[in-house]
Amino acid sequence: MRIVLSALALAVALVLQVTVFSHLAWQGVVPNLCLLLVVATALVRGAQPAMLLGFAGGLLLDLAPPADHVAGRWALALVLVGYVAGRMRQDTRPTAVAVVATVAACSFVGTSVFALSGLLLEPHAPGVPHLLAVIGVAVVWDVALTPFVLPAAMAGFRRLDPQRVPA
Repeated sequence: MRIVLSALALAVALVLQVTVFSHLAWQGVVPNLCLLLVVATALVRGAQPAMLLGFAGGLLLDLAPPADHVAGRWALALVLVGYVAGRMRQDTRPTAVAVVATVAACSFVGTSVFALSGLLLEPHAPGVPHLLAVIGVAVVWDVALTPFVLPAAMAGFRRLDPQRVPA
C-alpha cells in the first residue's frame, strides 16, 4: 500500500510540475515538486526509500516531455537528494527551520548535480554564470513551496508508516 500511494503521489507531483507549474516558470525554472516529495520521504522514512523514490521520480522527469537532456541526469540528482535528506532524518519530528534548511541544501545539491552533469554531457551547455543563476532560482522556488508541500507530504508518509504507534 505504501508503494502504491508513494507512486501515486509521485505521479501527481510530476504531472503538476510539468503542466501547471510550467506556466509559472521564472527564468525558465519551475519548482521541483518531485524533489520536495523525495525530501519528505527521506525525513519520514529514511534514505533508502527516498533514494528509490528519487530514482523513479528522476527517471520520470528525464523522460517526461519537454525533456531535452540526456536521460539519467535527474535520476542521479534525486538519488543523491534522497541520500542527503535521509542523513538529516531524526528520530523526533524535525523543526520547521530544520525542514527548510534541509530543502534548501537538497535543492542546491540536486540542481547542482543536474547542472554540472549537463556541463559534462551536453555539447551546447550554457556557461557557469547562467547555471549559477538557475541553481539560485531553483533553491528559491523549492524553499518557497516548502510550507505548502512538505507538511502535507510528511503527514501522509507518517500515516503510512507501519511502525507508527496508534495514538
